[in-house]
Parts: sequence; C-alpha cells; structure tokens
Amino acid sequence: MHKLALLFLVFAVLGCTNKAKKFTPEELPIIILTKGNTWIEGMDSKQDRNLLDNGVKDWTPNEANAKTYFYTTEIREIKIGMLAKADKPTTLKVNFNGKSQSVKISNTELELVSIGSFNIENSGYHTLEITGDDNSSSIDISEIMIGGAATEGKVYFAKDDFYWGRRGPSVHLTYQVPEEASDVLYFYNEINVAEGEDVLGSYFMANGFAEGYFGMQVNGADERRILFSVWSPFKTDNPKDIPEDQQIKMLKKGEGVYTGEFGNEGSGGQSYRKYMWKTGTSYRFLLKAEPAGNNNTDYTAYFFAPEIGEWELIASFRRPKTDTYVKRPHSFLENFHTETGNQTRKGLYSNQWVYDTKGNWHEMTTAKFTADATARKESRMDYAGGAEGTSFFMQNCGFFTGWTTIDSMIEREPLGVAPKIDFSLLP
Repeated sequence: MHKLALLFLVFAVLGCTNKAKKFTPEELPIIILTKGNTWIEGMDSKQDRNLLDNGVKDWTPNEANAKTYFYTTEIREIKIGMLAKADKPTTLKVNFNGKSQSVKISNTELELVSIGSFNIENSGYHTLEITGDDNSSSIDISEIMIGGAATEGKVYFAKDDFYWGRRGPSVHLTYQVPEEASDVLYFYNEINVAEGEDVLGSYFMANGFAEGYFGMQVNGADERRILFSVWSPFKTDNPKDIPEDQQIKMLKKGEGVYTGEFGNEGSGGQSYRKYMWKTGTSYRFLLKAEPAGNNNTDYTAYFFAPEIGEWELIASFRRPKTDTYVKRPHSFLENFHTETGNQTRKGLYSNQWVYDTKGNWHEMTTAKFTADATARKESRMDYAGGAEGTSFFMQNCGFFTGWTTIDSMIEREPLGVAPKIDFSLLP
C-alpha cells in the first residue's frame, strides 16, 4: 500500500475511534426520567417543582449544571444516551465518573442523542453531569437512557412517586426499652449535627412517640425551628375535618412558641419555636406523656440549649381518646425539601434514656433501624444508620454509596450516667 494511502487510513481509523458511536433505542433499554432523578444546581423550591413536573425543560446550560444519579451493581461497560432537543445547534460537555465527552445536539424535536460508552470500575452511585457554555440555547432533556453490560445487574433509580424520590429516603431508629422498665413517663435524648450536615430541609427528630414527634429543623438560611407535634386520633390529612371531641387541645406553651394545626401527613396540634441552633453542639430533648383521666393523655415537650443553660417549655398538648404513657420511643431523619434531596445530611443521636413511673432511669443502647417506602421500594439507596461509640447515627440523601440493611438491630456503647433533671423545676 502507498505510504500516503496508509497514513490516510490510520487517520480515518483514529477519527472513528474518537467519534461517539450512535446508539439505537434497543441498545439503551433502561429509561431514567430526569423529572425524578436529575438536579440542577442552584434551583429554589419553585424551580425544582417545575423540574419535578416537566423534567429538564427550557434549560440554559451555562447557568447551572444538570446532574443525574443512578446506582449500578455491575462494574462493566455502560452505554449512555439521552432523549433531548435544542432550539439551535449546541455542544454540551458530559462528564461521567470523571471522564468527559462532547455531545452535539442539532435536532429541534425530542430524539435519541448518543453520549458514549464508559467503563464502570466500582459498583454504587454514579453521576452523569451535563454542562455547556451557550447562554442563548434552550435545552430539553426528558430521559437519560442507558444500556450495556453494566446494566445487566441491578440498577437503582426513582421510577415513580417522584416527589418522594426527590425528597429522598427517611430513616428511623426505634429504641428498645429495657424489660425491667415499668410505664415510661419521660423520654430523654440528645442530638448533635456536625458542621456541613445541617442541610436545608432537614428534620432531625429526637423524641418520637406513638402519637407524635419532637425535634429540630433547618427551615431556611436564617431560620431553624424546634418542632413538637401531636397527631389527632381522628385520621385525616385535613385538620378542619376533625370533630371537636377528637381535636388536640393546647394546655400551655413556652415563650415565643407558635401553636396551631398541621395537615397533609395526618393532622393534629403543632408547636414550634424559632431557634438558630448551632452545629457541633449537643441539644437535649425531654418528652413527658401521662394519662390525664377521662381517656385523655397530656404530652409535654422540653428543650435544653447549652448556650441558654436551662430547660425551656415548648408546649403541652392534651390528646383525647388516649390513655397511655410514652410508647415506641424513636428518632428519625428526613428531608422535606425536594431541591436538597441530592445533598447528604447526618445526625448523631446520643444518650437515650427513659424514666419510669417507679422513679427509675433506664438507658436504651439498642435500636432497630428502619426506612420509609422510598427506600423499601428501592427508589433511593442513599440511607444509613449505625453506632459511633456512645452515639447512634443516621444519614440520608446525597447519593452516597453503602446502605444499611433495613430492619437491622444496632447497638451503641452505654454511657452509664443517667440525666440529672429535677422534674419539680421544669417550667
């Protein structure tokens, strides 16, 4: 062969090697909808709602990066494409697990746009990041499409219930009350959130019980709350439907505490105090539940901030058609903002004790770890719980790899020193 012809052939082969292969839909059988699995950086709740409803639509790529998350158990080749369009010819940069590929979109109607083949070296969550520098183009991406050997194993992503999928999985610890304890009058717990783990939309719930919950939230950049709620025995998501004889009655509340009703996830009485709690600080929570006669039970929540140095009343509610002490002491961690479902948060839950009606403290060092339907249906696998010394921990969201088996039992080291509380001095 002539040298010039041979050189031309080498260049042609090299060019074909660098050019992204065009995939067929049959090669990319797994459809990942962007409305449930893609986040665009910097979006507020309204914009994220549009993403939830429509997927990536009318997106200007130079304004923010679009990141799609999914989990594979296999570590072989993966083929990736997208169902996309642009209002004018546009070049996007696609990064997958640290490797980049330029992708041109010239079609103005939704159609398959091939991205490329990549090697997956580790099982777990992967991020497909799409960026661009054209501030005048408008992009729609309704689906990420994947195939190849790496998709022959399990592939996890949100397939339905996208609102909950975007919020991420909620996780719980149900503490095991020692058998020698009699009726539980008080439930004590502490929470410490490390710097950087206080993500917007987090509810670090400390003292859960069969009829309600009590803990601390991150509600905004300049707003945090100590929240205490008790469900009505009447099952409804609309508090206005509750008959008068089944309504939660507010008995008293602390200074600066708001009280009212809540709905949507059951209904009942709610109270909260705006308080800018700090990271790296252990906050104390004390819940009392005591029968009040006539088939009523009173629930009272107290909060102790070390920077204040004394127990403060949040609120006390009376629940009708209830005759009980503290049942099912537990904690949970949830995210209530869809736009932050791609950010990890973690809380340390420490020093769990119950005080019974015979005047004895009992430490709780064993807990059952559970998760919600979003985790159980395998829409999201970024959830974990465990023990770190004398503390339990819970972690969720952010697409980290390594989940904890649901319904597993966890044991922390005992502290052995009961809380010192003079109940007669509580407000």
